[in-house]
Amino acid sequence: MLQIGNAIVSLDLIEKKFCCDLEKCRGRCCYSGDSGAPLENNEIDMLTDFFMDIKPFMRTEGVEIIEGNGIFTIDIEHDKVTPLIKAKDCTFSIIENGIYKCAIEKAFLDGKIDFQKPLSCHLYPVRIKRHRNFDAVNYDTRDICIPATECGTQQMIPLYMFVKDALIRKYNAEWFEQLDYAAKNFNIEK
Repeated sequence: MLQIGNAIVSLDLIEKKFCCDLEKCRGRCCYSGDSGAPLENNEIDMLTDFFMDIKPFMRTEGVEIIEGNGIFTIDIEHDKVTPLIKAKDCTFSIIENGIYKCAIEKAFLDGKIDFQKPLSCHLYPVRIKRHRNFDAVNYDTRDICIPATECGTQQMIPLYMFVKDALIRKYNAEWFEQLDYAAKNFNIEK
């Protein structure tokens, strides 16, 4: 483990290789799991404000769920998460050429909103668990990401570099530079 600021970072972020391979996994993180994407309170506010701009990119089922039940739901761990379609697909998921993608990100890339997607999605497969005095930053290993670990290994992309933009978004550039420095020195010493 590494400590950077108030975050305890698993060495898996440095040691493991990762790069999404959507052609192989088909975006399974958008439709596989027992809960929707975890949301921060400010993200709920942004999704509420931007819903009308995101709506044209969404599937009909997702729109109906959000219009009927709201932007978020509470999961079994009492976290605020995106609702699911038929207890499976994220309500914001869309399907293009058989690959699941994000309507929020599509609206962002189209210049309709200035919010890329929930931080939990941007960070995935990294998960951050808040504790009283620190954040635990861990790698959430799942079989659905085997193609990403294979792709990351072939391309030699460390997990922390794959989620660089999301880590900077969460903490800041200086924090990430400290992680990068630690990772490079860790690999030299190893």
